[in-house]
Amino acid sequence: MSCTADRKQGRRSAEDAEKTKCKIMCVASQLFCEQGFDRVSIRNISEKAGVSHSLIRHHFGSKEKIWQSISDGLHCFMEEYRSRLMEEMGNNMPANEYLYHFATKMLALMLVNPAPIQLIADAVRQETGELVDYFINSNDSMQSFFLDLASKHNAQFPESTVDIYEFKWQMMLYSHGAASLKPFMQEIWPEETMTSDDRLLAHWTMFEGYAASHLAIAPEQRLKPSHLEELVIMDMVKAWNDALDESNS
Repeated sequence: MSCTADRKQGRRSAEDAEKTKCKIMCVASQLFCEQGFDRVSIRNISEKAGVSHSLIRHHFGSKEKIWQSISDGLHCFMEEYRSRLMEEMGNNMPANEYLYHFATKMLALMLVNPAPIQLIADAVRQETGELVDYFINSNDSMQSFFLDLASKHNAQFPESTVDIYEFKWQMMLYSHGAASLKPFMQEIWPEETMTSDDRLLAHWTMFEGYAASHLAIAPEQRLKPSHLEELVIMDMVKAWNDALDESNS
């Protein structure tokens, strides 16, 4: 076989291995969200992914390593999403409006695409705490970004400073509440004409009101979407979901 053929075969082998790893991670992510980390075994993942138990061990070594790889992938997506959102928002807004837009639009993303918060919430429930520690320790760049936003805001508006840790906590509460208590939304908003998307929008609006109040956003500057998708960079979400579908096919 020629060197060129060897290189092509090597590239195909590497691509096939990467596709297999992605498929394993996608299947594992779905199972972790549906059943919880503790209830999912490598054998469960291998059966649903259609690959051997030993192949999963070869690529990842353990179930914990699969979860860490999923977490790393989520971080990469969120970093790319943050960069794109910042690019679309530009640099012409006062600090309070910038923080308002960023926070409300990131919450919209988490409501439209709840898998990340579901994985994090399940990690918190694990007895050892190793999974959530891994996620938190990998989140330094996002943490620094929020601290920088708060610092700029508080410098520009010293009379109405914001506690960014409390602000982030509210974002987590609203995103987790929608993901874990979704069946109760119909009880809270029982109107028959409302769809599940309408209820998610109503839930988002509650946080928007909190953010607008704490950041002193003028009424004419507040967001009033008719659908959450208006606030989300949907081509990125679609690309993410398409990659999951392709891995599962």
